[in-house]
Amino acid sequence: MTEERDVMEYDVVIVGAGPAGLATAIKLKQLSPDTSVCVLEKASMVGAHSVAGAAIEPGPLDELFPDWRDNPPPVCVDVSKDEFFFMTAKRSIKFPLNPPQMNNHGNYIVSLGAMCAWLGEKAEALEVEIYPGFAAVEALFDDQGAVMGVRVGDMGIDKDGKQKSGYTPGIDIHAKLTILSEGCRGSLSKQLIKHFELDSACDPQTYGIGFKELWQLPQGRVTPGLVQHMFGWPLDNMTYGGASVYHLDNDRVSIVFVVGLDYQDPNLMPFECFQQFKHHPMFEGFFEGGEIVSAGARAINEGGFQSMPKLEMPGAIMVGDAAGMLNMPKLKGIHTAMNSGILAATHYAENKSGEGYHQAFLASSTAKELHAVRNVRPGFRHGMLMGLINAGFETVTGGRTPWTLANHADHSELQKLASYVPPNREYVERTLAPRDRLASQYLAATEHDEDQPVHLKVADTTICSTQCLEEYNNPCTRFCPVGVYEMVEDEEQGGLRLQINASNCVHCKTCDIKDPYQIITWVPPEGGSGPNYQNL
Repeated sequence: MTEERDVMEYDVVIVGAGPAGLATAIKLKQLSPDTSVCVLEKASMVGAHSVAGAAIEPGPLDELFPDWRDNPPPVCVDVSKDEFFFMTAKRSIKFPLNPPQMNNHGNYIVSLGAMCAWLGEKAEALEVEIYPGFAAVEALFDDQGAVMGVRVGDMGIDKDGKQKSGYTPGIDIHAKLTILSEGCRGSLSKQLIKHFELDSACDPQTYGIGFKELWQLPQGRVTPGLVQHMFGWPLDNMTYGGASVYHLDNDRVSIVFVVGLDYQDPNLMPFECFQQFKHHPMFEGFFEGGEIVSAGARAINEGGFQSMPKLEMPGAIMVGDAAGMLNMPKLKGIHTAMNSGILAATHYAENKSGEGYHQAFLASSTAKELHAVRNVRPGFRHGMLMGLINAGFETVTGGRTPWTLANHADHSELQKLASYVPPNREYVERTLAPRDRLASQYLAATEHDEDQPVHLKVADTTICSTQCLEEYNNPCTRFCPVGVYEMVEDEEQGGLRLQINASNCVHCKTCDIKDPYQIITWVPPEGGSGPNYQNL
């Protein structure tokens, strides 16, 4: 018997209230006020799952709200100065000139979460209907196989899959156009990319795991508007990544650390790399006496232009990092995400469908920007030195080289224990908070109902206690930023078994990406679950 569900109908449904989705909604209502627009957001409130560096280029905000500087987002600091450093274990070497992509003149340091909440208010003022706490879990198809909307996840299911007393079936949202703006590794986007084979003509997407902490420091240590970028220690030559320190107002500073998920070391723990970084001599005394206000982690797209799937399918399109629009050399993706949303809104307002959006995007300035830097990130597969040489060459030529370097799936880069010789990482004794991953998870204010189905699906857990244990020593127990995965003693069976602490999850999606056997699938938990980031 088919369960009866409520149905709501709109012209456009947008999945995800990030910068791309909200820019789409706002521009669409500005161009076509009579168009009905619904935005679904899985977080408990708009911005609660949003985390990024971030120094943003203001162009999209200028287009949407020319006078936005008169009433800016709650966290918004003009960039006053850029610095760029190479780090060894004991030294920080400052470059006399910054790479041109790192020039932040005219940009603003923001909190992405606070900016999304601010954009959400702007959208609602234009009569966009936003529903936080509603996770889209599957696509709906019409008789011709086109996407006709999405289904919201059921509420009130216990951990055994049975209905609790407060059970409510999810609503079906029907729309003329569905716009996927879930951000990096969106679960619905992943399903539809596979269903429509949208990635058949592109390279595999590649990713990084990004950590962020917001600190309140003693008076006098922060230089408002200063942006510092670093690379090198504590990462080895074959591990891509780096850090950024953003100096805010009111004696606050945010620190971001990114590790490319194409790393080779099966025993690498990205969280430990981040904590080691804060203990570099460059920061001696800087964080002492300070307090972490909020912390979080999120996977980010790094593949660039050659890893972007086709952006349209029957009845639906993708915008922003659902398709992977980060400009990695710039370390920026908010402006490209918003620009893609503005373009999508303009295209729908003119055509009343998503058909032709992919070609319109390829002709856009955003596509040209991403194409010009397509070879920078994959050049680092051959080590830091070769990557820097390649990046310099690509910068000098403006990306007009006739070739395109290939990307490879991150999970395929992990080396087996028997063949990998770990480098000397020159780690130091740590004294700063957080001391471990659970302490960091607490700072993310993560909330999940313990009595709900585990949203991290492992296809075959016997692989974990046998093949993966032997070949890789269970890397999921290390790459997860909050200790979701543990190998524990099984007294009944003998040996080890996988234990999943799903309530710890901060929805970073790293496990879905880096698992060497690709048997872990992240699906949305009950709507409203997950982290509740503050000003990240």
